[in-house]
Amino acid sequence: MSFYDNLKFDGQGLIPAIVQEQKSGRVLMMAWMNRASLEKTIETGRTHFWSRSRKQFWMKGESSGHTQTVKDLAFDCDGDTLLIQVEQVGASCHEGYQSCFYRSIKGSGAEFQITEAQLQTPEEIYGKK
Repeated sequence: MSFYDNLKFDGQGLIPAIVQEQKSGRVLMMAWMNRASLEKTIETGRTHFWSRSRKQFWMKGESSGHTQTVKDLAFDCDGDTLLIQVEQVGASCHEGYQSCFYRSIKGSGAEFQITEAQLQTPEEIYGKK
């Protein structure tokens, strides 16, 4: 039996993937994968995802150069979430932060604070103005 038989893709053929930096344990991002992006990730050792908003396949770092090399790929007990441990080069967040989870809620939730330094601006990463 293939491990794919243990996975539960949703009605759109997607499964959430949590990406974690292997060395530090820091959660870097969450993205969606379909079977094709999962297969390409396993084949190449680089993370590939499915963009729900753009409705297209993409490789992490294809435009920014901030790549993720897969070190381990696991799935949870229910088979409905993936955990991908990676070696991250550069920022994992398209906003230029190491992690997409760079904001923490303060107090009652009316405010938040930025909890890490921005490594690069989106303009520096993508050359957009």
